[in-house]
Amino acid sequence: HRHGSLKQTNKPHKTGRHRSKSAVENANKGKTSVKALSRKMDKVMSRDSRRQQANQLRKNKRAETMNKKRQLGTAEYAPFLVCLLPLEASIDPRSTLDMLEKCDPEAIVYKNSTGITYLSVPRFKQRFSFIVPPVGRGNEFTALDYLKVADTTLFIVSANNPEGEIMDKWGARIFQMALAQGLPTPIVALQDLESIAPKKRIPMKSGIQKVIEKMLPDQKLLSLDTNSDALNLLRKIGAQKKTKLRNRMYRPHLYADRVEYEEEVLKVTGYLRGTPLDVNRLVYIPGLGDFQMAQIDVITDPYPIDKRNLDQEIVRKVFAVADERQTPLDRENAVDDVMQEEEEEAVEEETEKPKKLVKRVPVGMNSYTAAWIPDVEEVEEDEESEDESDDDEDFMSCASEVDSNAEMDDDGSQNDDQEYEEITEEEGISNEAKYDEGMDLEEEKRSLDKLKAAQLDKRWPDEIDTPQDIPVRLRYQKYRGLESFRTSPWDTEKGLPSDYSRIFHFENFRNRARFELKEAEAVVGVPAGLFLTIHIKGVNRDLWDAFKSGQERENFIIYGLLPHEHKMSIVNCILRRTPDSEMPIESKERLIIQCGYRRFLANPIYSEHTHGNKYKFEKFFRPDEVVVASFYAPIQYPPAAVMCFRQNPDSSVSLVAAGSLLSCDPNRIILKRIRLSGYPLKILKDLAVVRFMFFNAEDVNYYKPIQLRTRCGRLGHIKESLGTHGHMKCRFDGQLKSQDTVYLQLYKRVFPKWTYQECLKTAIPRQGVSGSGSMDID
Repeated sequence: HRHGSLKQTNKPHKTGRHRSKSAVENANKGKTSVKALSRKMDKVMSRDSRRQQANQLRKNKRAETMNKKRQLGTAEYAPFLVCLLPLEASIDPRSTLDMLEKCDPEAIVYKNSTGITYLSVPRFKQRFSFIVPPVGRGNEFTALDYLKVADTTLFIVSANNPEGEIMDKWGARIFQMALAQGLPTPIVALQDLESIAPKKRIPMKSGIQKVIEKMLPDQKLLSLDTNSDALNLLRKIGAQKKTKLRNRMYRPHLYADRVEYEEEVLKVTGYLRGTPLDVNRLVYIPGLGDFQMAQIDVITDPYPIDKRNLDQEIVRKVFAVADERQTPLDRENAVDDVMQEEEEEAVEEETEKPKKLVKRVPVGMNSYTAAWIPDVEEVEEDEESEDESDDDEDFMSCASEVDSNAEMDDDGSQNDDQEYEEITEEEGISNEAKYDEGMDLEEEKRSLDKLKAAQLDKRWPDEIDTPQDIPVRLRYQKYRGLESFRTSPWDTEKGLPSDYSRIFHFENFRNRARFELKEAEAVVGVPAGLFLTIHIKGVNRDLWDAFKSGQERENFIIYGLLPHEHKMSIVNCILRRTPDSEMPIESKERLIIQCGYRRFLANPIYSEHTHGNKYKFEKFFRPDEVVVASFYAPIQYPPAAVMCFRQNPDSSVSLVAAGSLLSCDPNRIILKRIRLSGYPLKILKDLAVVRFMFFNAEDVNYYKPIQLRTRCGRLGHIKESLGTHGHMKCRFDGQLKSQDTVYLQLYKRVFPKWTYQECLKTAIPRQGVSGSGSMDID
C-alpha cells in the first residue's frame, strides 16, 4: 500500500560514503594538530603558583625602587640638591647652613662661586649640595626656579614668633606658589627653640606642629639647634622617600656648578639629573631661550666622599658630539612665499580700504536713488572693531542700574568696630595727602569698570541690545545659529586666521605625548648622575652680557627638551582662581604665565571646561571658577603645572590662578555666543507675538530657521513676520508667561592673539625667532 504524507522518514546511513568518526579517531591516534601547537596554551595556575608569581613581581619592583633610591646622593650619582627656604624674611638661612657644615667633624665641605655648598658625609656615605635663594619681595621667580630643580625643600621656621605665626606675608606667598608649582620633598626645621624658657618649649613646638599639619599633613617638625639635630636632619634628607615631580622626572636638567663663555659658545658644568641627555636635541635656559648643543664632555667628579680622592687628577673626555641629525631651531612652520605675499597684500588692502558706507533706505530703492538720502552712517567692518562693539553692546541696557548700585556701595556707612584716635586737623590733611599720593586713580577707575562689566555679564550673560541703525544680518554676518550646541557639526578647517599657518599640530596629541614620555628614559645619550660640561653654541655676546648684567644671583639652570617642544602651537590649560584673588580677569588680558619649565607673557582667552567638541567662550575669568585658557606658546607635554601672575601697579606680581596643562590642540573649537533678546507682546496659547528682537522684516525672514529659546526654558521657532518693524509671530512648545524673555542665540568661532613673549632677563630680542619677543622681568 502507499504510506500517507505523515509517515516518519529517517536519515539515511552515511557511513558508506566516507569514514566514520571512530575510523577517523583511530587513524589520528597519537597525532597533534598544527593549529593546536601554534596556539598559545592557556595554562591554569594553581593558587600557590599565583601567590609565588605575585611575590616575585613585588620583590622585583621593590628591588628596582631600592636600587634607584640607593643611587641618590652616593659617590656614583649626583648629590642631593637641597633648597633652604626660610618662611620669614628675618630668618637668615646662612646660619642654618653653617650649622649643617659643622655638625660632623669628618664631613668635607666644598664651596664654589655660584653659591652651591657641597657637603660629603663619610659616615652616611652620602653627599649633599645646598642652594639658598634670595629672600624678600621681588625674588619670587628666582625662588621658584630654585625649587624646580631641587630634590628636597628645607623650610626654616623660628620659635621666637608668637604661636601660629610661623610665616610672614612673603613666606605665605612663596609657600602658596611652591604648592601650585609642585613642591619637592619637604622638610620643616624649627630653630631658636633653645632660646625660650624650658617650660614653654613643648607647648610652643606642639602649637607650631599643629600649624604645620594644616599646611603639610604628613610632615613632622624637626628641631635644629644642636649638632645632633643637624645630623638627624641630614639623615632624614638622605633616607626619606622623594616626591616625584613628573614634569621634571621625564626631562634632563642641570643646575650649573660653573659657567664659562668663549666665542659664542657657552660651557656649562654641573651634575646631570633626571633622564639621559641627547646631544642632538635642544636645551632651554630660563632667561635666555632655546639653543643647540655642540658637544658634551664628561669630567672626573671633583667632590668625592673619601678624602683620599681629593688629590686625584681631573680627566675630561668627549662623550658625545652633535651630528647632522641635530634638531633645528625653527620654531614656526615654514609658509610659502606666494601665500605670505597674498596675506600681506590682503592686509594692506584691508588697511587702505576706505570705510564702507551703509545707508538705511526704504525697501525697493536702488543705489542711485539712495545716494540722495542724507541719513548716512559710517560702519567700519573690521574684526577688531566688531569684537569691541560686541563688548560695548553687551552692557548698554544695564549700565545705569549698576552705576547706582556702585554709588550706594561707595556711600555706605563705616564699620562701627573701627578704632578712632584724636588727631589735629593739619595731621589729618597731611595723612590724607600722603595716602592719595600712593594711589593710582586711573588704575582704580579701570578696576571699577572691570567689576561693573563682570557683574553685568554674570547677571545677563551674552545678552546684547539689537542695533537699530544697521541690519542684524549685516552687523553679525560672521555669526551663525546652531540647532544644538552639543551635537551640531562645526568645520575645524574653515575660517582659520593666518597665524594658524605658522604653528604645528598633532594628529593625536595624547598618543604622541604618551610615546615621547615613554621614550624619554630609554633615549641613548649621557646618563644622569654624571659630572659633565655642555657646550652650547649660538649664544650672542650682547645677549650674554645683557643676561649677566640683569642677573643678581649666579644661578644657571638648563633643561633638556623632548622632541617638538620648541615648536609653536595652541596651548590649552585648566585653571582655577586662587582664594585670595578677587578681581575678575578679562579675556585677552596680559598675564605672566609659567607653564612647566617655561615662563612667558601671553593674552589668553577662556572657555568652559566641559565635555564635548565645542566650548563656550568666557568673557571673564571670575573667582571660584574653573576654565580652560588658550594661547600661543611652545609645545609641552603634560603633566605640567601652570601658574598665572598679574603684574601690579607697583611692579610686583601676584598669583591669580593655578592649574595644569591640558593639551596642545589648535582644533579646540571656542565659540563666542551672543543672544538677541525679544519680549512677548501678545500671547495666545502656544502662539506669541514677539517684538524688539528685530527692527525690520528682512532680518526676521533671514533668521527664520534658527530655534528660539526663552528664559523659562521654552523652545520655539519663527512662523512669519508681522509688518515692517520687526514684529514676528512665533510658536512655542507651551504657553509663555508675560514676564518671559525670548532669545535667539548666534555663535562665532574665536581665536587667541599671537602675543607670546619670552620672559628674558634682557631687553634684546632673540635673533632668528619671529613672532616672539623678550621682556625684562625683575
